[in-house]
Amino acid sequence: VLVIGSPNSSNALRLVEVSERLGTPAKLIQRASEIDFGWLDGVTTLGLTAGASAPEVLVREVVAALAAHRPVREQEITAMVEK
Repeated sequence: VLVIGSPNSSNALRLVEVSERLGTPAKLIQRASEIDFGWLDGVTTLGLTAGASAPEVLVREVVAALAAHRPVREQEITAMVEK
């Protein structure tokens, strides 16, 4: 799992923590330039999520960078609807 967010964001850090606790390696990145594509060796499915305050433009930047290296199929998953 790649988590887009700031290292001082408790929300983004929590996303990394939850992923790792469930046995899935996770990396916190702030933008696409921080991706080490060696992390993805052997990875067949990659989860991408973002902290609450991460701008959509950064999410799109990361998706574009990933798409430049391998096929990308996006699927948005809603885990909970806030009221």
